[in-house]
Amino acid sequence: MSLTVRPVVGRRAKITALGTYTPPQVLTNQDLEKMVDTSDEWIIERTGIRERHVLAKGLGVSDMCTEAAKKCLTARGIEPTDVEVIIVGTVTPDMMFPSTACLVQDKLGAKGAWGFDVSAGCSGFVFALQTGVKLVESGAQKKVLVCGADANTRMTDYTDRTTCVLFGDGGGAVLIEPAEDGEIGFIDYINEIDGSGGAALNLKGGGSLNPSSHETVDKKMHYIFQDGPAVYKFAVRKMAESTSCLLQRNGISGADLGCFIPHQANKRIITSTAERLGLAPEKVIINIEEYGNTSAGTIPLAMQTAVEQGKLKKGDLALLAAVGAGFTVGAVLLRWEI
Repeated sequence: MSLTVRPVVGRRAKITALGTYTPPQVLTNQDLEKMVDTSDEWIIERTGIRERHVLAKGLGVSDMCTEAAKKCLTARGIEPTDVEVIIVGTVTPDMMFPSTACLVQDKLGAKGAWGFDVSAGCSGFVFALQTGVKLVESGAQKKVLVCGADANTRMTDYTDRTTCVLFGDGGGAVLIEPAEDGEIGFIDYINEIDGSGGAALNLKGGGSLNPSSHETVDKKMHYIFQDGPAVYKFAVRKMAESTSCLLQRNGISGADLGCFIPHQANKRIITSTAERLGLAPEKVIINIEEYGNTSAGTIPLAMQTAVEQGKLKKGDLALLAAVGAGFTVGAVLLRWEI
């Protein structure tokens, strides 16, 4: 392997801690069979999902982020007051404003921190992650908390058999800090948006274009709309293109990776990308079976799975990738330094 490390003006950045959270309530395929015309076999064959977690009534994404952040900071051995910036990737904020980052800052007790939300659909975590990396690399900040979480069940129509089987709730948080001498940390990234795909995956109601009303509720405009074939086609193509490009320009192959951590939207999309990269199955992290699609929460949850399975160890090269509503595309190459 001849790794071409991207030069950084200032200092390098790395992940120093990880924490995740999923609600205790579980919704299985068998549960869904009683709610809508579907079957366990059909769901598994089409998506690879067996169950998903559901956030309890009265709680919001800020609560999941806060719990994940507590675990992350405990793992690092620092206090909430040490955090300088909080960035939350989500499309299911507790409310339109204030930002979820503000709510997390208050619940966490991170006095003195500033922050904001990033809306990039299922690419929300990787977009937020790279934003945090740049803040650290620039020298502007030393401790950036990046959260990725979504409560997708809040916007799921459980009479729509094509979408209700897909989504779950959950998320995670990582701490980004300056790398030590000799450490590489974050290496390179690719981010892209294609707004022409906006019509294929969206939630039309509740914004300035279609403010909430009896009409928007009656028309089910506050539920996820997805043109499945269009989204699938784009996701398969762009996840493969972005990851292949990222590896090629850094002089490495799929065989050099410790693991590939993709967005968990559909098992077929993941396996198709892995085959394109020439990855051995054991290097591909798949946990969609137990979580479903948690949007911005999938990659931190998959990172935790990789660590627990011993597939993401100190010194390993890891490749992250996601495709989401927008359309958005994000891929990140890093060396795991924990």
